[in-house]
Amino acid sequence: MIVLAATPIGDVRDASPRLVEEFGAADLIAAEDTRRLQRLLERLGVTITARVVSYFEGNEAARTGQLLEAADGGARVLLVTDAGMPSVSDPGYRLVAAAVEAGVRVTAVPGPSAVLTALAVSGLPVDRFCFEGFLPRKPGERRRRLAELATEPRTLVFFEAPHRTAAMLADLADAFGAVRPSAVCRELTKTYEEVRRGGLSELAAWAEEGVRGEVTIVVSGATPGAGEEDEGAAVAEVGELVAGGMKLKPAVAAVAERRGLAKNALYQAALDDRRA
Repeated sequence: MIVLAATPIGDVRDASPRLVEEFGAADLIAAEDTRRLQRLLERLGVTITARVVSYFEGNEAARTGQLLEAADGGARVLLVTDAGMPSVSDPGYRLVAAAVEAGVRVTAVPGPSAVLTALAVSGLPVDRFCFEGFLPRKPGERRRRLAELATEPRTLVFFEAPHRTAAMLADLADAFGAVRPSAVCRELTKTYEEVRRGGLSELAAWAEEGVRGEVTIVVSGATPGAGEEDEGAAVAEVGELVAGGMKLKPAVAAVAERRGLAKNALYQAALDDRRA
């Protein structure tokens, strides 16, 4: 059998009794970072007899067959990542997919999740949401992906590295609108946990001072059908500014900021209006 086990995302006290039991019952433990696993075991006061191997992005493809072979041969294989549930923006999917195809049983030890924790404390709608994980690092690719998500009606959850958080929030503000309600959740369950709530431009300005720790960003979804009338009025306002001598891009930026609209979408709408 293969057991996917959730580990604490910050506070070690969130480790479940079942997680501790699984550490003791495992024949083979695959860990994203074996050193972090050792520190977790020490903090939990757990001694293991299982063999430990690394299982991370760099060796996931090569090692999946070994883990599957062990499980198929009768071993209890425990998979843990650095924090949270394996397979969720972490190693695990390859192993699960291979196990399903081979008919090897897969089960999970539920537990902490940065996605659900951030969603719950964000103050944003939680009835329907989608998880986008880490977006592309390259600005152009990231902006194209955000443009595709601008009209998504569900609450969106993203992971981001601290040093890219300010740029991510600025791109979100351009794509979704300056005032789209959002929350930046930092260091969840840890000593310096912080949740900042506000419009995307406001949060981007805050992040310019620097962000530390693990970051999860939650963004309210678009309201279906809303904004079309506002966009029409905004396009007209852009036209007036351009007629008065302002260049198109600065005019779009000024109107988008004032009305809380997505800059990229307004720019395209203004271009379409000029061609009509």
